[in-house]
Amino acid sequence: MADQRTIAIIGIGRMGTALARGLISAGAPSASIRTFDADAARLRAAASEMGVVACESAATAIGDAQVIIVAVKPADVPSVLGEIGPALTARQTVLSIAAGLKTKTLRACLPPDCPAGVVRAMPNTPCVVGEGMSVVAADSPASADGIAAANEVLAAAGRVVELPEKLLDAATGLSGSGPAYVFAFIQALADGGVAAGLPRATALELAAQTVLGAARMVVAGEGHPEQLKDTVMSPAGTTAAGMAALEARAFRAAAMEAVVAAWRRARELGGDDR
Repeated sequence: MADQRTIAIIGIGRMGTALARGLISAGAPSASIRTFDADAARLRAAASEMGVVACESAATAIGDAQVIIVAVKPADVPSVLGEIGPALTARQTVLSIAAGLKTKTLRACLPPDCPAGVVRAMPNTPCVVGEGMSVVAADSPASADGIAAANEVLAAAGRVVELPEKLLDAATGLSGSGPAYVFAFIQALADGGVAAGLPRATALELAAQTVLGAARMVVAGEGHPEQLKDTVMSPAGTTAAGMAALEARAFRAAAMEAVVAAWRRARELGGDDR
């Protein structure tokens, strides 16, 4: 971490835990992470396993925290914000990772004169292994410092991109839902390997590492995906035959439509079905 901040995490489930672990791995002292969860057993387990501070209530957890991560289910967000809202200050930023809740909805759950910044984020499940992709949008009162702090917190679990809020539903369809598409693709590759005679465990290892390595080449700037594909696909070779089979079944069109379908559903869930 660039500097030592106090972070509050309200909701220490899968994603809240992933962010806590990411922060600790990035150098944040465990004692600087204050947590609360309605599930007392889960809260105790987090404190025992990670050394984070377990608090008796959400209001207690926020204390002097600079960033307050709200990582509860969307239906529970209004009650959490209603509890902590009166105590928030201009030096604090509320970072919600609840799917579908827009910043204007989050702001409406706080007192009208609440001076804290509000930031909305859509992290994805690879945050649990430090390879997440988070997209961030802030409402206009969020300070530059608050946005920077929220970005830093999320960067501890992977990459972060800041976008206008109107594009968050599109990002949800791509990076938010995308891991499921990739998992399905990895499984399909492995099934193909088994059909060709490979042992199941070997096929799965080959498929997963192949996807991981290819993704890292793109992220590292080794070339555009189309160029990288062409470096593998020699004339009349095995890869050309494989690509022809994929295209015969509209592989790329199906992947595009998956993202668009998820985007449409995200808009519906957010109350914007135009």
